[in-house]
Amino acid sequence: MDTPNTDAKTTWEQHYGERDRVWSGRVNVRLAEVVSTHKGGAALDLGCGEGADACWLAERGWTVVAVDISDTALQRAAKDADARGLGDRIEFVQHDLSDSFPDGTFDLVSAQFLHSTVPLDRPRILRHAADAVRPNGLLLIVDHAGPPPWGSKLAHHHEFPGPDEVVGSLELNDAEWERVRVDAVERQASGPDGETATLVDNVIVLRRRGGDQR
Repeated sequence: MDTPNTDAKTTWEQHYGERDRVWSGRVNVRLAEVVSTHKGGAALDLGCGEGADACWLAERGWTVVAVDISDTALQRAAKDADARGLGDRIEFVQHDLSDSFPDGTFDLVSAQFLHSTVPLDRPRILRHAADAVRPNGLLLIVDHAGPPPWGSKLAHHHEFPGPDEVVGSLELNDAEWERVRVDAVERQASGPDGETATLVDNVIVLRRRGGDQR
């Protein structure tokens, strides 16, 4: 393959460099919906962007490892966390998840809209994510069931599998995992230029059963 790491990093740095703030700064709706009833623990936030989810978790007692490929996004996220007095609860780490993955295990691993405008082996990354979940911990995956109307930047053939296909791609041992929630839901969303649309998201919540790990 031709320098995929450089291409991916450059693409995301350009994406975040286009404006001072790319995302809304609000927690992802499904993360709040799923996690609000759980006590804090150790969380891993994959593709953390500008850190809204990581800060929301930290405010609720979680310690967070927040990962992104973009240094610009991580710098913004760390600045916001420090301004909110959360810097000691969040470790912001740069990873190209196609090449490396954070060490350790976690009570919650969250992958919110882990899509990319450059080729990305999502199934392999999400299998790493499952491996990082502790017994009785949660794996939360939320992704687009189809391309948003403003997603015309996708420069490669990008597949949007359904929720059951996503779960199947994880190749999990059913005896070790409980399907807490696997469905598709609609939501109203705003695009980068203020346009609105109804989007469909896959929402996947899997709990690793206690006992021996694979």
